[in-house]
This record gives sequence, structure tokens and C-alpha cells, in this order.
Amino acid sequence: MTSTAQHLKMGAGNVIPSVIPRADLFGNPEHTTPSISPDGRWLAWVAPHEGVLNLWVRPVDTDDDARPLTADRDRGIRECTWAPDSDHLLYPRDQGGDENSHLYAVSVASGDVRDLTPFDGVKAVVIAQDLQITERVLVGLNKANPHLHDVYELHVATGELVKVLDNPGFLGFVADSQLNLRAGVRPNQDGGRTIMVREAGGEWRPVLTVDPIDALSTVPLGFDGDGLRLLVMTSADVNATRLVWIDVDSGEHEVVAEDPTYDVESVLTDAATKLPLMASFQRDRLHTQALDPEIKRDLDTLAALDDGDLHVVSADRANATWVVSYIHADGPTASYVYDRATGRARFLFHDHPRLAGRLQEVKPFRFTARDGLEVHGYLTFPAGIPEKPLPTVLLVHGGPGARDTWRLNPEVQWLADRGYLCIQVNFRGSTGYGKAFTAAGNREWGGKMHTDLLDAIAFAVESGYADPDRIGIYGASYGGYAALAGAAFSPGVFRCAISLCGPSNIETLLRAIPPYWTPMIAEMYRTVGNPDTEPDRLRKRSPFWHVNDITIPLLIVQGANDPRVPQAESDQIVAALRGKGLPPEYLLFDDEGHGLARPGNRMRFYARAERFLAEHLDGQYEPESA
Repeated sequence: MTSTAQHLKMGAGNVIPSVIPRADLFGNPEHTTPSISPDGRWLAWVAPHEGVLNLWVRPVDTDDDARPLTADRDRGIRECTWAPDSDHLLYPRDQGGDENSHLYAVSVASGDVRDLTPFDGVKAVVIAQDLQITERVLVGLNKANPHLHDVYELHVATGELVKVLDNPGFLGFVADSQLNLRAGVRPNQDGGRTIMVREAGGEWRPVLTVDPIDALSTVPLGFDGDGLRLLVMTSADVNATRLVWIDVDSGEHEVVAEDPTYDVESVLTDAATKLPLMASFQRDRLHTQALDPEIKRDLDTLAALDDGDLHVVSADRANATWVVSYIHADGPTASYVYDRATGRARFLFHDHPRLAGRLQEVKPFRFTARDGLEVHGYLTFPAGIPEKPLPTVLLVHGGPGARDTWRLNPEVQWLADRGYLCIQVNFRGSTGYGKAFTAAGNREWGGKMHTDLLDAIAFAVESGYADPDRIGIYGASYGGYAALAGAAFSPGVFRCAISLCGPSNIETLLRAIPPYWTPMIAEMYRTVGNPDTEPDRLRKRSPFWHVNDITIPLLIVQGANDPRVPQAESDQIVAALRGKGLPPEYLLFDDEGHGLARPGNRMRFYARAERFLAEHLDGQYEPESA
């Protein structure tokens, strides 16, 4: 049905024309995640094929001859990487959201699909590849030990797997330009980390040890062409994560890029020289710093093309052709092929063209929390702001070691379209603002992380934006926990709550982590809490143990195959609420994991969620039968 025939209903029963139907907001993108083959001949992307996301390909130099390479009819394929031979695309696929992903290869020429890691209950990860070495890549498999990924050499054309390293207890590895494993990250008992290095096939030795506060922000990226320096992101000795070279013999550091406030978010390196070309920092908007004069000319040229946040998403082996995408918070992402020699860019596609010109501005804001900490976030108002104060939904991000950014978030635009002020908060514990801000969230689940959310609400109310009597809270993963915590710890603030795959009991959550997370358990205990030594504290911060304080309506949503937040986390609080005579609405999806991947399931959830919000916050909703 076209958008002109759609209608929204207000909570009070009035009917008004719909601006954006759910199908436009939450349906599959028309095109997304474009990438160029290493030889520069092919363009690949993800797009629907018979209603399911699949991999597509066509020659780079023509808009014709596009064809689907895969024919998935299940949960769809959402990501891929080019094999160095340019003849195959590699992609992960699990079963029903269990996250035990197999690695598949599909031939560009024939479309033949092969499962390269056909092992039940085993999670495959790509460890390393080099675009100059075309026949093989390195993959990790937790086949021998579910807690650790051993490293195998995979010959893509034949599927042959040869083990090259038994994992000595490392979280990850870095290979040099010859695909020799030369660096690894060892977790330490105190929650810190040590970067270990070696000569090819030699003994491991430490080159950098960091305290627990620097653990999550210390990541080795790659060696230079000679294998003498290791490029590392780390916050060691500073607050915000910076980019440094470490001499593997002397251990001396050379700073490549840094910002006094914001962490390095991403780095682009040259496939041939292995040298970093640019580094990006996620401020309120993305800021990219050129690390080479030629790259600065490219960035200046590209900045004149589009006012969105520029991301170089793919480059060929020669670094002659880039695929770039411009991110917009109030419009679709635009992607181009850029020829560096001529400085010309050719438009490829928008990911959600139906949303162009129909979305609302996303405005950065900041406020001071009750203890004096400055906290950042984003506000999105309904079109025209018809009245103030507004019904409001606090949308809480997951992680919590993540952050909201300036980008198109369909949930944000959905809430604004239905008449709500949408508030996003990068509460303490979020990443991107330096290690002190992230560490301020340690052991603060249900504590200061929660009061940051309350202080954001207070800011919006005091500013005249939010109606204090019509505020809801919604989130997924950690955001789902925050929604349950809002209902349990602050029932007078929120009128309703929606939790998607949200933990209800921190103690049971920590006892049920996936086996391959076990090497990080010391970090988790340090940042969240230890169920063996402080169960009382964790229970105090767990909504499950405070169900008697919950008085507001709840919508709880769960995937039955979720390995991160098991179904028991939702089942137990649903049972407790039913037992006290306040039964929540409960949507359990048997074919989902950590989140909702199937389009039909997403549509069912969002239809029910917006009706739920309209019932309790007097907003608008699109009838499910429309």
C-alpha cells in the first residue's frame, strides 16, 4: 500500500495522514554495504532478492548487469568481505541467531556457494587477510576448545584448512604482510591486557602492557611493510584513545593521530604500503583527519560532494578507487565510486531512497549530570513540534560499551514521526569520549548510568521539551536492561517501558555468557560485578529482584536463540510479574537471536510497540491491518 493511503491513529482515536509507514522505516534497505573487489573490477553490495537480503554483484564501470549471487531464504545475509583473489565473496551465517557463524564463500563467476567451516557448534571468524596474497586467508575456529579460537590457514579456492597455531590464550591476533602471526592480545588476571609479539614462528614476548582502564581501548591493527612497527590504538598514558606506532624491538611509541577529547574510531590503511592514510574521530559529527597530503586533497574534494559524514568504506588493492558513503541522520546514506586519479565520483545508490525528504533533524545536545559530569546525546523532535511539552521516549543504546552517533536511526525517526520527542543519551560507560568517561560507568549498572538517563529527562523537562507525565523508555540489549531498570527503580518517572533482549538479573546473565567470552571474564567482572563475590550488590541492581516496585506497563521482547542474553532473562521477570498480578506483554520469537533479523518479526514487533506507546503516551500509531 502506498504511503498516501496509510493512516496513523492517535491514542485518543483521531485519524491523521501518515507520514512514514512502518514498511518504509523498517523494511529492508534497497542497497547497502557496497565494496569494491581487490582487483578493482567488481562491485558487491547487499540488497533484497525475493524479499530477503542477499549479496549482489556487477562490474564497477557499468550500471547494468547487476545480479544476485546468493539466494538465502532464511534470515538473510547482511555482511561480506572480498576474498583477496577477487573471485569470491566471504560471508558469515549462523542458525537462527545462535551466533555460531559458519564462513561461506560464493563464486562471483558461477554463484556456487560453499560452507568453508562446516562444523556444528563452532564459531568461525576471519583473523587476517592480505590483498597481496590472493590464495589464502587466516580464520579462527573454536573447534577444539569452545573458549578459544585456534588459527587456521584457509585456501579459499579449495576449502583446505590447515591449523597454523594453537591459541595460547589470546583474545585476537595480528598477521604481518606475509600472513605470519606476529602479534596477539593476552588478557591479564587483573583485567588488563598485554600485546605480545614474536618473530615468525618464534616465542611470544610482551611489547605493551596496559592497566584495566586501558584494556578495551588497546587494539593492535597491523604491521608496517617491513614488520618492524606495529600500529596500535590505545589510551595508554592519555585519556582519549590515539593511534601510535610501536617499535617491536625497542617498544618506543610514535604518535600518529590523536584528539584530546575523543577516541580514534577508525583507521584506513594502504593495502600495499600498510601505512595509515586517515583516522576518524566520532565527535557530535564524524571528523576525519588525513595523515598524508595526497589523502587531504582527496578528502577536500569529497567534502565538496555531499554534506554528510564521509566514510571510506572500501578500496581496491592499488588504492586507486574508493567506495565512499555519506551518512546522514535525517536522510538516506548516499554511496559513490571515487576515482582518485581524476577526482571524480560516480553516484551508486541510496540505501533507503524512500525516506529522502521525509525525516527530522537530529540535534546534538549536552547537559551536566548531578555529579558534574558532562554528558552528550541527541534530540529529535516531531515535524513542526506541534505542541510543547511533548510526549517523550528515551531510547537507550546497547553495549553499554558503545555510543549513539549522528546517523540515520530508523527507530529515532519512527518515534519522531509518531509524535514523540526522542532522546538519545551517551551515558557514562559509553565509548568515544575517552577512557575516564567510559570507566565512570564501571560497576554502575542501575547506578550512575541510570541517573544519567534520569538527568537527561530532567534536562528535557526543565527545557520545556518533554511532558513529565508522558515519558516512556525503550532499548535493546543493555538498553533493554535500562528499560527494565527504569520500570523497577524509577516507576514515577516513566509511564511505560519496552525491553528488547534485555537482561533482568545481572547475576544469572554473567553466569550464562557464551564460552568464547570467557577470556574476557575478568574485564566483565571489573566493569559489571562478580557474581561469586558480590551477589547481593548485583541483586540490588537487577530489576528481577525489584518486581514488587514495578507499577507501569511493560512490553518485553526476546529471541529464543539469543546466546548473549538467554531467554531465561526474560522468562524469569515475566513469570515474576505475572505472579504479582501485573502481567507484561511478552513477545517471544522462536527463530531469533540477539535482536530481530527477520523482516516479518521486525514488523510484528514495531506494530505492537507503537500501539503500546500510543496507548500509554497518547502518541500516534499505524494500524496493524493497514
